[in-house]
Amino acid sequence: MNTEITCPCHKTKHRTVEESRALQNRLARIEGQVRGVRGMVERDAYCVEILTQVAAISAALNAFNRELLAEHIRTCVATDLKEGKDEVVEELVETVRKMMK
Repeated sequence: MNTEITCPCHKTKHRTVEESRALQNRLARIEGQVRGVRGMVERDAYCVEILTQVAAISAALNAFNRELLAEHIRTCVATDLKEGKDEVVEELVETVRKMMK
C-alpha cells in the first residue's frame, strides 16, 4: 500500500526499474569520479591531471542530463501535450535555457 502523500503543486515521475537503475548507476560513477578528484587534491596531484578528471566529470554530467532530458521529452512532455497541457512547452524551454548556462 502506497501511503505517500503528494502535493499537487509538485510533480513526480514514475520511472521503470531499468530507467531508475541506469540513472542511479550513472550518478554512482560520477560520485566516484568526484571522490577521486577530491583524493587527487588531497594528494597534491598536478593541476592538469585534476583538470582532466574534472572535464571527464563535466562530460559525464552532460551525458546524464541529455539522457534524462530525452526521456523527459519522450514521456512527460509527450503525455502533457496529448492531454492538451501546452504549458509544458514553456517549462521545457526554461529547462533547456537553464541547462545551457
